[in-house]
Amino acid sequence: MLESLLGAALTLRNAQVDTLICDGVLPACLNLKYSSARGPDSIRDGSWKKHKNSCARCRTNTPVFAKLGLPVHYYSQLLSQNDLDDLAKLADTIPLAEISGYRRGGLSIGEHAYAGCLRYFASGNLEREQGSEIVLRRYFLASLLTAHAMENLLDRHSYDVAVFHHGIYVPQGIVGEVCRARGVRVVNWNPAYRRRCFIFSHGDTYHHTLLDEPVDAWKNMRFEPAQESEIKEYLQSRWSGSQDWIWFHDTPDARDETLIKETGLDLAKPVIGLLTNVMWDAQLHYRANAFPTMLDWLVKTIRYFEKRPEIQLLIRIHPAELRGLLPSRQMVQDEIRQAFPKLPGNVFVILPDSNVNTYTAMLKCNAVIIYGTKTGVELTSMGIPVIVAGEAWIRNKGLTMDASSEQDYFRTLDGLPLAESRLPGSQIREARKYAYHFFLRRMIPLESIEPVEDKVPYLIKAASLSELLPGVDKGMDVICEGILHGSPFIYPYEETH
Repeated sequence: MLESLLGAALTLRNAQVDTLICDGVLPACLNLKYSSARGPDSIRDGSWKKHKNSCARCRTNTPVFAKLGLPVHYYSQLLSQNDLDDLAKLADTIPLAEISGYRRGGLSIGEHAYAGCLRYFASGNLEREQGSEIVLRRYFLASLLTAHAMENLLDRHSYDVAVFHHGIYVPQGIVGEVCRARGVRVVNWNPAYRRRCFIFSHGDTYHHTLLDEPVDAWKNMRFEPAQESEIKEYLQSRWSGSQDWIWFHDTPDARDETLIKETGLDLAKPVIGLLTNVMWDAQLHYRANAFPTMLDWLVKTIRYFEKRPEIQLLIRIHPAELRGLLPSRQMVQDEIRQAFPKLPGNVFVILPDSNVNTYTAMLKCNAVIIYGTKTGVELTSMGIPVIVAGEAWIRNKGLTMDASSEQDYFRTLDGLPLAESRLPGSQIREARKYAYHFFLRRMIPLESIEPVEDKVPYLIKAASLSELLPGVDKGMDVICEGILHGSPFIYPYEETH
């Protein structure tokens, strides 16, 4: 829906817009989710494509784009029978261990295939997943087919910019790989956290670009008491999710007695918080990680605190393991239990189905350790010192203690508990400024989108093309200017509120 809306808006701004659609060629893709109806056998024989929520759903996109009267290209038209046969042979015969690292012409074909397979199983590794070889080989074939189709498309047509969802997994991650290799400018988008908002990024998925966004994108912005009040109000709303697309607790419990009863924590002793991620999510290579995986980081951190009995470690397992779009099939609590049949006496866990309020629990902590969660943006705004071990977006902003290696990480832990358990006022203000930029400026609202309580999060509410013309919707203007001219995808919230 959003891309058809952009197609119309960009055309009204004198752009020539083409659309590329998969018409059932790929043997696996982002739409696949593990279920009894679409298990490995259905991927092996292709029967998953008949399911109304999978391949068939994508095919219904064709009329949406065709009605725009703009050119539409299909994967099937870009792949010959020889292409299909040769790539299928490669996917069937390559040694399994070589798939995840497979590169062709500098393209990370295997990495996106592996990440897509992890997402399908909603698991951080494939070792215990029955039928994983079948699924991984199908994702690998889909990656090869996508790369070949994109190369053929770019051989036949010239494009200045490619705009597409997400930017990782299959096929989107491969589309990006080919476009960048061919010098085609890339724009990726995703629904943002705030309702009716989207986040756009230049060159790559926002998972990557937000790590290295220049600090001058927000350091010199206007940030007066009115702006500080606005971001404080929004951050408070995130405790219940009242202004967001997605939230994980309808009735979060902020009472100390609930926290103590569920965990056994002693609030009279120093507490260090730790927030996990969903284990399968966006499993791509990040050069900034101090650890190879989140699980490796978690296990080694618990072992470290086992030797520091004077400090308590409070682990909050991400509630999205159970309540996210793709409930995890590899649970952090099970991994902890396997590594530690008996937890150290100073380590406590808040389970993913707990209603304990994450924010109030972390407020009890001297410092909080994170791997990749966006909660680091919020915690620093609350004055809580944060240690970053992975690819969290708060990294590199001058607001956190960022570990660049295991040794660096454990040296930082050796300094716990901190003498000052709260950040200085000037640093809190800078953290809130970045939070304002992150949540209110990078997340771009669109007036032509209407949130709905349904299986889809939003619908198009524009009644006519006139609502998409330049000057009508500031958010649409920012997005189209960024796509057409490469300007930053920053919504001037401080000027419009």
